[in-house]
Amino acid sequence: MESYIRFADNLSAWFGKVFAWSVIVMAFGVGYEVFMRYLLNAPTAWAFDLAYMMYGTMFMMAGAYTLSRDGHVRGDFVYRLWKPATQAKVELVLYVLFFFPGVLALVFAGWKYASRSWRYLEVSSMSPANIPIFQFKSVIVAAGMLLVIQGVAQVFRCIITIRTGTWPPRGDDVEELESVLQKEGADALRHGSEAIDVVEPRDRRQ
Repeated sequence: MESYIRFADNLSAWFGKVFAWSVIVMAFGVGYEVFMRYLLNAPTAWAFDLAYMMYGTMFMMAGAYTLSRDGHVRGDFVYRLWKPATQAKVELVLYVLFFFPGVLALVFAGWKYASRSWRYLEVSSMSPANIPIFQFKSVIVAAGMLLVIQGVAQVFRCIITIRTGTWPPRGDDVEELESVLQKEGADALRHGSEAIDVVEPRDRRQ
């Protein structure tokens, strides 16, 4: 199970980091459009399509990467108070009941949606440039399949945690701001208590 978790995490991270470069393409397109529209008074016909396709691609393809790093939004005001084994049991039930049915529905519906678009080489009906979008719709299927692969790894994580009482380690290339602040607060508290320990003996001698 641990080897599969590493494989899925690495795969999700690779795709997430590769498609993160979409934001550079999007920024270039938007910047070029601003330059052409406001300085040369010659707006482009394709900048809007480029922006939403790049943003949508980055958002979809980063889903599995975010899941592997436990970065999705969670209402954890109660969750954080539970023991890891309890957290894992609840997550396991939720993966089975909600995650996999939803993601598999995304894959199958997306396949039907994308294959129909490929058959007639669909172009954007909202674009004066008639930008092709059939390839963009294939991202739905790819993102869904990555989520399935990563979802299996998350289930394995839950099983290991139920057995051991400790969550398996995750990649350390990203970290929640709240976790960073909690660590800094704990460090400050620890250093403060150490300073008190050093000062107290001197006070007693006085």
